Amino acid sequence: MTLIKQSDLIDSIADSLQYISFYHSKDFVDAMYKAYQNERSETAKNAISQILINSRMSAEGKRPICQDTGIVVIFVKVGMQVSWETSMSLNDMINEGVRRAYMNPDNPLRASIVSPPIGPRKNTKDNTPAVIHVEMIEGDKVDIVVSAKGGGSENKSKFEILNPSDSIVDWVLETVPKMGAGWCPPGVLGIGIGGSSEKAMVMAKESLMAPINIQELIDRGPSSPLEELRLELFEKVNQLGIGAQGLGGVTTVLDIKINEYPTHAASLPIAMIPNCAATRHAHFTLDGSGPAVLVQPKLEDWPVISQQKNDETLSINLDTLTRQDIQNWRPGQTLLLSGKILTGRDAAHKRIAEYYERGEVLPNEVDFTDKFIYYVGPVDAVGDEAVGPAGPTTSTRMDKFTSMMLEQAGIMGMIGKAERGADTIKQIRANKSVYLIAVGGAAYLVSKAIKSAKVVAFEDLGMEAIYEFEVEEMPVTVAVDSNGESVHTTGPAEWNKKLLVSIPTI
Repeated sequence: MTLIKQSDLIDSIADSLQYISFYHSKDFVDAMYKAYQNERSETAKNAISQILINSRMSAEGKRPICQDTGIVVIFVKVGMQVSWETSMSLNDMINEGVRRAYMNPDNPLRASIVSPPIGPRKNTKDNTPAVIHVEMIEGDKVDIVVSAKGGGSENKSKFEILNPSDSIVDWVLETVPKMGAGWCPPGVLGIGIGGSSEKAMVMAKESLMAPINIQELIDRGPSSPLEELRLELFEKVNQLGIGAQGLGGVTTVLDIKINEYPTHAASLPIAMIPNCAATRHAHFTLDGSGPAVLVQPKLEDWPVISQQKNDETLSINLDTLTRQDIQNWRPGQTLLLSGKILTGRDAAHKRIAEYYERGEVLPNEVDFTDKFIYYVGPVDAVGDEAVGPAGPTTSTRMDKFTSMMLEQAGIMGMIGKAERGADTIKQIRANKSVYLIAVGGAAYLVSKAIKSAKVVAFEDLGMEAIYEFEVEEMPVTVAVDSNGESVHTTGPAEWNKKLLVSIPTI
């Protein structure tokens, strides 16, 4: 009989969540670097380079890879011969570990959990509760997988019950393009096949916790129908040409993971959940000897890459920029922004709308006229930082507010991540505005371009408050130009044609 102490579990959960906030696993770094080496699209290659640079910077600085430090999802397998020295329930011990990790003053993690999910949706302030899956197994140990799942990728989860005769490959290839780029590819697709509706979803999520090993499978060849399916989907999903950040390119997925389970003869449940460029999970075992020991990786595990400017890269002074100037920008072009920008995301947009409906001026006379708005919810700063990691959030959630922000607030342009909807693109074109994207998964890198940050409205919203940022050479890409041309449409279409003809996948 193994005795597991309460403190050992709590400390292990807290330590592992801190660990994965700033360390990518070596298999992920290696796969991303391989994608970087093989990428033929310069725009996509630039995005992947930022992800890799950001990953190394986060490891060196021990600061979050992404500003969205996730909802905590934990898989616990408890041996039947385990006993506990504790006054708390298993869930309470785990949540205490989460609380300590997210409120760590040396590396505070962004609290994103709101409760209840409807109505007031108040932030719990400590990122609890976690989503916990428990299984009783043989043995005298406790095996734990800890993950932090970002909302951008989680929101792209898909589920369907197919007919038993339907093609899984066809469903995946039809579904992936509909997911858009909000899950920040390249990443991993986790698939659950069989069981029941809830079983398929849990299997898909758990499959994402396995190491990236598709190249090993390619080298040795498949030995089962499931492995054959992994290889077929890996090749065909990459041939879609969606590419890094949805910009079009060679690599859309780094791996395909599949779990399966027996199912009803009348059903074929299938779930698909993506993991983003901030893939974060850790595995450890408690055997009664103390808390888990997580080995610090070597910086040599990360490639040394520097950002490259090309002939079309433009340095932009936002404080002197005119509406006429932005008419010359073209999709896929890299810009380095300097000057003042305002921020705002879901809760701020909703509150701005309420002010306008009442005919009231925004607090502190905040004025968006001819400004750029950045969709972001940053991590709290530590030390001499102006702000913590501050990467973009998914822009499509703000689509319903775009008309208001363009026509009433008077913004010149928007900065976020992923594609915009068709109606929003029409509004951008009608107002001769532009939409720019920063790289999702490069939050610490972006934060280094922010030289000052202050809350100017809605301080009670926490990370969703309106900030004024002073930025210096913040890297962005033109996603939708003033004529309404979107790189998220043209890029994947171009690379889909190229890949189907001649370019091998990774």
